[in-house]
Amino acid sequence: MAVSPLAPARPSNTGRAALLAVCSAAALVLLTGVFGLLPGPLTLAVGVGVAGLCASAYLVHAALDIHHADGTFVACRGAGFVGMGALATALTALIPWWSPPHAVLWLTAGLGVAAGCYVLGAALLPNAARTWPIRLRRGFDGLGLGVSLGYAAYLIPPDGQTRPAALPALLITAGGVSIVTVVVLRARPRPVPTVWCGCGAAVVLAALAALAEVLALGLTGPAVPLLGLAMVAGLAAAAGGGSRRGLPVPPAEPRSPDQYLASYPLLAVPAVVGVAAALWHLVTTRHFDAGGIVFGMVMVSVLVLRELLVVRDIRRYAGRLRIAEAHFRSLVAGATDLTLVLDDRLTVRWQSPAAARLFGLHDNEVVGRAFGDLIHPEDAGDALAVIGSVLAGEHEGGPPVLVSARLRDGSQLWRDTESTISDQRAVPEVAALVVHVRDVGERRHLERTLHRMAYLDQLTGLANRRALMRDLLAARRRPGGPGTLLVIDLHGLAEVNDTHGRAVGDAVLTEVARRLRALSGGEDVPARLAGDEFAVLTPESAVPAYALATRLVSALAEPCQLPGAQVRLHTSVGLAELAGAAGPEEVLRQADLARQRAAQLGRDAVEWYDPDVELHLQRRMELERQLPGAAARGELDLVFQPVSDLRDGHPAGVEALLRWRHPALGTIRPEEFLPIAAGLGITDTLNEWALNDACRHLRNWTGGDDDFWVSVNVGPRELLTARFPEQVRTTLRRHAVTPERLVVEVAQTWIAEDVPAVVAALAGLRRLGVRAALDDFGSSQTSLTHLRRLPVDMVKLSAELAGAEAGKPVLDVVVGLAKRIGLDLVAKGLETPEQIERVLAAGCRYGQGTALVPPAPAERIEAYLETHRADRGS
Repeated sequence: MAVSPLAPARPSNTGRAALLAVCSAAALVLLTGVFGLLPGPLTLAVGVGVAGLCASAYLVHAALDIHHADGTFVACRGAGFVGMGALATALTALIPWWSPPHAVLWLTAGLGVAAGCYVLGAALLPNAARTWPIRLRRGFDGLGLGVSLGYAAYLIPPDGQTRPAALPALLITAGGVSIVTVVVLRARPRPVPTVWCGCGAAVVLAALAALAEVLALGLTGPAVPLLGLAMVAGLAAAAGGGSRRGLPVPPAEPRSPDQYLASYPLLAVPAVVGVAAALWHLVTTRHFDAGGIVFGMVMVSVLVLRELLVVRDIRRYAGRLRIAEAHFRSLVAGATDLTLVLDDRLTVRWQSPAAARLFGLHDNEVVGRAFGDLIHPEDAGDALAVIGSVLAGEHEGGPPVLVSARLRDGSQLWRDTESTISDQRAVPEVAALVVHVRDVGERRHLERTLHRMAYLDQLTGLANRRALMRDLLAARRRPGGPGTLLVIDLHGLAEVNDTHGRAVGDAVLTEVARRLRALSGGEDVPARLAGDEFAVLTPESAVPAYALATRLVSALAEPCQLPGAQVRLHTSVGLAELAGAAGPEEVLRQADLARQRAAQLGRDAVEWYDPDVELHLQRRMELERQLPGAAARGELDLVFQPVSDLRDGHPAGVEALLRWRHPALGTIRPEEFLPIAAGLGITDTLNEWALNDACRHLRNWTGGDDDFWVSVNVGPRELLTARFPEQVRTTLRRHAVTPERLVVEVAQTWIAEDVPAVVAALAGLRRLGVRAALDDFGSSQTSLTHLRRLPVDMVKLSAELAGAEAGKPVLDVVVGLAKRIGLDLVAKGLETPEQIERVLAAGCRYGQGTALVPPAPAERIEAYLETHRADRGS
């Protein structure tokens, strides 16, 4: 459990009320003595004794409370000793009523004990003095004053009578009151309760000394109870002040306590008092007795000793001052800031020694000149305005004012500086403006370097993504201004890095950046977003921005001539208008979506963003997410399109076509999901599934027709793998299908990329007995010599070649060549009877298309085959 801190000890209101009640009762008792109702010594004994005992108990109780609150005796000793002084006062007040022999001596002894307790209590009160050396020094100061006052009392007795019996009491009182006075006046800060306690103690001591004089003179009457009233008042004040603690104290004066230890007034006051008393005695008596001479020598000795202490203090302070000055000089000389002192007219009155080392400025070049002459003309107006506000007091009480300006150095060069202006005119020793000048040139250079690193691409020097987003935000804030963001993606950079190395790749990026700069306008911002992704922010509207995009595509498509290499890249560019998005990030996202759509459309394409683009991309992302698990979920399916003999219409085989039956999106054609599969790297998985399912259906359709075949499409990645022939062998064995009934179709569009590898792969399939077909022949510029080199058994003519009248000469050439080398020809894409007649007349034996039989599921194909078998059997 947490324990709350103890609150500062304060006397309770009940105790203070009891003290006031007792002191009031004591005053009433003493008043009875003043008016002669009771004997004076008796009222003194009762009144002062009871008040002293009550004050002593009150102070001792307060001291114990302070001790319990702080857990130490340090803070409670002052109240305790003042309480002991009150107790000694109470006992001393009994002496006149007791009337023992040598009563004055007894009273003097009690006075001495009380004085000692009051002196110690005052010295130990809070804020009176912090260390014993300071307490002793103040006690000695008070003793000097007391000796002088005692000497004066000795030399100037009232009525010219000597009172040797009361003199010791007077001397003790003079010393005690003087010490208490000095201690209280020296307290810094000086709380009011401490003053009350000191005044009360002084009143009590003075009353006791007066009581000793009264007893020595043998006086009676109201004098004794009147002195008792003074004692009661002093006890009440001492008890009330000595017991107070934890109260707010006045603010400390901004002076060092050492100044009070070595001040001359404490030496001058005792000397003046002593000299005045001696002169008075010399004028009135004209001689000094032995006691006066001894007393004077004691006083002089004390004053001489006090002066010696003052001299020692002065020397110590002078030594400290020299050390402080040396430290100041070394600090200023070795500082990294230049310090200038300006007067009210902003004239330089002093500069630190570091000026020559830091700025190459000498005193004769700076001192006496106006500070504004050192400032760059472009910065002088603002800097002098800030300094003028300091002179006007607008920043009074606040931190030093910062001024950034360029200052001229000794080499007549301008330095970037920061200056703090401190108004020290209120300090008498300074009475000027103090300017601390710091050279921030290196920092500013570093800031500019960091800015370049933060907002520029380090390889190309173009703006980076952060800078582009900043400029995008600024462009959107321009009222009414159009703007367009172009995002450019490079295709082929990864192959450049793999083939030629990253150094060549970096050179290509640098060349791309150069071309972007060359084509960009003055207000355009070319930027590099990522490794192979760039952007251009232009303030132009839609039509000029699209024209810029087409120019960029054309320029970047030009080959990059590099040492030892020629690199050709392709691009995709997406555009988005700044006004069509909610923020910079949204603009960039829209342009990037348009760029992705352009990449799907083909190389070197330019695409604008519109909501349909985003919907298409969202569909693509959904397909990318679900396609890898489509086979496991049973969503893949095959449809089959028969290949018919054009002479009699009987089916010779079927082509297996892959379909994705999506539960939410419906049937998805391979033209849409196969590029996604290629991007995901799962094309081989889909082809393996299609091969297995096609062979399974072929086994089920076998009905005595061993020449009926099925063809499957195979991509380059799968065909060129080493395990593909073994995979085909395993699938054929699993479904008990003879190899001759399987045809592997390869598209001619990618054969030219690596003809030897394709020849080797097809030769491996032929060794298994599997036939191969060259698909879509005639859709691109494939050399006819490939027909002789490739180990294929069938050629499937493209729809453009088979169906167009203009392609008849080429068709005749291909048919003639195929017949000579023994290849079967299949005309694809036959949609009209005219096309069928045309290819049949050209010599094609087989045909495929909707004009013959459209693609159908396996069940319908099975029924179709049964029908033809029945017709053939009949």
